[in-house]
Amino acid sequence: MNTHSSIQSIATPQPAEDAQLQEWVDWFHQSFLPQWIERAQDPEGFGFYDLLDDKAKPLQKDRRTVLAQARLLFTFSHLALITGSTVFHRAARVARDTLPSFRKTPGIYSRARNGTKQPTGNKDDDLALSYDQSFVLLGLSTWGKLNPEVNIDAELEACWLSIANNLTDPATDLLLEHDGLKDPQHPDAPWRAQNPHMHLYEAALQVYEMTGCPAWLERAKQMRMKGLEYFYDQATGTLIEFIAPNLKSLAGRNGQRREIGHQCEWAWLLYREAELGGDTQVCGTADALLAFADKYGFASSGVMQGATFDAVAADTSWREDNFLLWPQTEAIKTYAIRKDHTDHAISAQQLMLLVFRKYFANQPAFVNQLDNTGKPIWPEALSRLLYHIVLALTEGARAGLWKLPGQN
Repeated sequence: MNTHSSIQSIATPQPAEDAQLQEWVDWFHQSFLPQWIERAQDPEGFGFYDLLDDKAKPLQKDRRTVLAQARLLFTFSHLALITGSTVFHRAARVARDTLPSFRKTPGIYSRARNGTKQPTGNKDDDLALSYDQSFVLLGLSTWGKLNPEVNIDAELEACWLSIANNLTDPATDLLLEHDGLKDPQHPDAPWRAQNPHMHLYEAALQVYEMTGCPAWLERAKQMRMKGLEYFYDQATGTLIEFIAPNLKSLAGRNGQRREIGHQCEWAWLLYREAELGGDTQVCGTADALLAFADKYGFASSGVMQGATFDAVAADTSWREDNFLLWPQTEAIKTYAIRKDHTDHAISAQQLMLLVFRKYFANQPAFVNQLDNTGKPIWPEALSRLLYHIVLALTEGARAGLWKLPGQN
């Protein structure tokens, strides 16, 4: 396989178009990621840039988000745990060292800082988003497992308590969008979203797996129950993306929107809870979510055959024929966790190969979204997406569908 040591273009030259999947997996871990780390790391020492442009050069050099840093902390800690790579361990430390600069109060982290670790001047960047805090938990717990000599229990507990005290609606126990929200039922308040609940469920499961503390499995259960109570549509077997501030359904397309990536992501988490010793009855909900996704969520023909649509109506009356990168990785994870069915194993391998060929091949880094002809419509590479890509690859390797470097 042709590789290249220069970082002028992260992802080129690459394996040939007809390269087999294992060649791509090896290339991603041995060539792409080390070069990406070098390219995306701030030479002034403040973490990683959030975004690379269509020439793989950093954008928004004077802004860092806690979301990107926390996701990268998890991503590289996770890889270092699995592979033993010192390259990934060092990258995780770079991300870990950024977190104190985002801390507003013990356990709660603001959205963004500028390149000198100071407030950006945008008041919205000083807010703490519930969505972001989940990834702080995800990253810190995995870092703690990687570095057992460092006790992160107090940080984890402080973050959880801050979410409970500052980012939870006392009337419903639903998560608030951010800590600046005073009246979540006001008509002008943000819509209630399922996504923060899903990721806090994910984070609690991860903390439980990394620490073995039973309280976190119970916390995961409570967050799962709350999320499904308000956002699971039993009639269609789908996840509602948003509801109104007053908890009523949204009218029209907004209320009908179902994102196939989230159908898959929730299903993977439900199966994971059962695998970790939680309630096995949740697998029925996971099965229903995937039944809808499998039937309506994938392109059946064309150059993007087998890829996951961005969104489908709950009544299937419309769909968005575009293809973001992250939903493909969530579908791969659910195929991998259902690997005992031959068709699912093959589908995971085919979709992973499509991801490399369509989103990485002939790109300076990778692209975020394609249309139904395979043409890039969002060409930038978002650093936070490495979390999705790496989890898909490590889940596939765990299922024996391909191997990570160093695996026998």
